[in-house]
Amino acid sequence: MKANGYLRYSEEQVVWQEVPGETSLAYTITGCSVGCKGCHSVDTWPQGSGTVLTPDYFQQRLDHYRGLLTCVVFLGGEWQPQALLELLRLARQAGLKTCLYTGLEDVSDDLHKHLDYLKTGPWIAERGGLNSPTTNQRFVDLRRGELLNFRFLL
Repeated sequence: MKANGYLRYSEEQVVWQEVPGETSLAYTITGCSVGCKGCHSVDTWPQGSGTVLTPDYFQQRLDHYRGLLTCVVFLGGEWQPQALLELLRLARQAGLKTCLYTGLEDVSDDLHKHLDYLKTGPWIAERGGLNSPTTNQRFVDLRRGELLNFRFLL
């Protein structure tokens, strides 16, 4: 159900909490097949749902927010790596840092090369998210190889 190989999204927001210290343009990507029990974004699971995120539209949004953003975050999208890579390249060309949130334990080397930050690990309700000291999830600054989970603790 890909629209010409493009990602689809359900939400586009400017956020401050997903990447500590960054003002980020965040896209919640639809079509996730990880299916974590207790996921707060079940509405994003259906393939083909959401709005098509074309490179042209994405570039328009980057231009619109020029000088205000420091990062772009994709909440999902690793299941269409070529489409995601194209958007990551555009973000980098705009001088922005890049981040991916995934429920997987890791992503491809190709994606790693185009990311500054990576959040990995499926949602496990009993362990909590990044703001829990018992979480299984990891938020890593890939440039430094530094685990940043401590930045999310309350």
